[in-house]
Amino acid sequence: MADALTLDRPCQAIATLTLNPAVDIAYEVDRLVDDQKTHARTTRYDPGGNGINVARALKELMVCAHSCCIVAGNVGALLQRLLQHHLDDPHCVEVEGETRINAAILQAEPPVQYEVTGIGPRVSALALAAVRERFLGLCKEGFGVLTGSVPPGVDEHIYAELLREIRAQGGFGVVDAHGTLLHTAIAEKPFIIKPNRYELGLLCGRELTRLEDVAEESRRLQRQGVEYICVSLGSEGALLVGPAGSFYARAPAIAVRSTVGSGDSMVAGLVAAFARRQRPEEALRLAVACGSGTAAQPGTAIFSYNDLGALLQQIEVTPLDI
Repeated sequence: MADALTLDRPCQAIATLTLNPAVDIAYEVDRLVDDQKTHARTTRYDPGGNGINVARALKELMVCAHSCCIVAGNVGALLQRLLQHHLDDPHCVEVEGETRINAAILQAEPPVQYEVTGIGPRVSALALAAVRERFLGLCKEGFGVLTGSVPPGVDEHIYAELLREIRAQGGFGVVDAHGTLLHTAIAEKPFIIKPNRYELGLLCGRELTRLEDVAEESRRLQRQGVEYICVSLGSEGALLVGPAGSFYARAPAIAVRSTVGSGDSMVAGLVAAFARRQRPEEALRLAVACGSGTAAQPGTAIFSYNDLGALLQQIEVTPLDI
């Protein structure tokens, strides 16, 4: 199990792209009451957007990653200040408008999580070309991580186009998205995709109630050219299907505080392990530990590296004959 946290292996270049970042605000409240002002018990502000969350998690894993994003207005200025504390190497392209604000409200009684996401500024073709060029230059022959939504003005085929360019320069494309973004990306044979069970069900057109169903549909996608499919299963853990086989890891026992960023932390664990050329089993184990560690944190906080050892000890990876 110690292999999952090996730090002395050389690491390939990693770059994340966040076309629609945000400032994430998390409020913890006792209870929301209709038409009444509710006072928060705690408030926290974090840089947000899926690619930024992946880069935050990679930094916690002591893996250096470049992070490219588009920012706008006063909220974008705040985001850039936050990024200086959370990322190793942020690269921001500025556009007109305002970076979006996302809010997570965590109610104590009864325990419920609410999330509201903003829209984001319109992105011009010129700005998109600039961030695209920078991103491709930074991921080189390493890993290019494409996650999250796109803002107004950006075509939903953008990830498919970028995957084609990443592969042309000898790199490995990683996609965590849904809908058209994911559907069109699959045709370009990414190295990793990470849908959840529901998103995979939408792709294959049926409900996936059994683990075997998830594994079978993942194997079907893998045979179409996707190298690895990692399916997150919430409290049940995750499944990884690739050329060397299929593997299942049950999630460790934790008290879930917030699921915001948990999937992004899983992506970071996968990328960190594969960038260090670790075995698929170890990549899955680290991914589940990172995702579970983030789910145990409040609001928009992510896992701590110091917590991973105990989590990894609880995670057993089981091969599946699928």
